[in-house]
Formats: sequence, structure tokens, C-alpha cells
Amino acid sequence: MKHSLSQPPRIDAGLFFLRLTGCLLLLHVHGLPKVFHFSEELTRIEDPFGLGAYLSLLAAIVAEVVCPLFILLGVFTRLACLPIIGVLLVAMLFVHPGWSIAEGQFGWLLLIIFTTLALTGPGRWRVFGGVAEVERGAG
Repeated sequence: MKHSLSQPPRIDAGLFFLRLTGCLLLLHVHGLPKVFHFSEELTRIEDPFGLGAYLSLLAAIVAEVVCPLFILLGVFTRLACLPIIGVLLVAMLFVHPGWSIAEGQFGWLLLIIFTTLALTGPGRWRVFGGVAEVERGAG
């Protein structure tokens, strides 16, 4: 069997689909509501480490809005997954420790998606240098 450094196009399509759907779900359900309803969110945000509502909300917005935009573009994907993974772990382990798997399934699934992307990277279908391209070589 011949070993090749390039992966089949279906792998790149799968990674792109994972990036697209995971980021759109995170943005729609968690990120954009925090931006559009900032003042209201300040009264509801959990603050498990005593940083204050403002800093906790800003951290959540970075993880749930800024980082998904980088991941959608395939730019700094592995690095951009780390704040998302951190916020999800804090939510699941510190803010909602009593949730059953069923109650926290959305958070756990997002954690699976973004941990997978942190391990694999974006694949070859990504934006680089402001121009959409299918990069040749390793993803």
C-alpha cells in the first residue's frame, strides 16, 4: 500500500463541514446572543472564578464569537480552539457540574467538535492571506 502525505479530498470536506457547522452552532446559540444582548447577559453570566461579570462575559465572547470566526476561516484553527475548549470545560465542570449527560449534551458535543479540530487542524480547505484557496500539502 502506497503511503501519501496528502489526504483524500473527502477528509478536507469533512473537516470543513465540522468547522462550518460547529462554529455556526456556537455563534448562533451562544456567541451572538451575548453580543446583541450584552447588558442583559451581564446580569446572567456565571462567574465561577470571581473575575466579575464583565470580564467573564468578555472571555465568553472571545471564545464564542472571535475564535469561531478564525476557525471558520481556517486561520490559527488549533490555537483558536483552545479558548472554546476552556470555556466549555468551565461550563460543564464548574458552572453546571450537576447536569446529567442528557442535560449537557450540547456542551459535550461542542467540546468533542472543537477538541477534534484542535487535534486535526483545519484541513486544506481554508482561507489564508485573505484569499480563499485549497492549500496544497499537509493540512
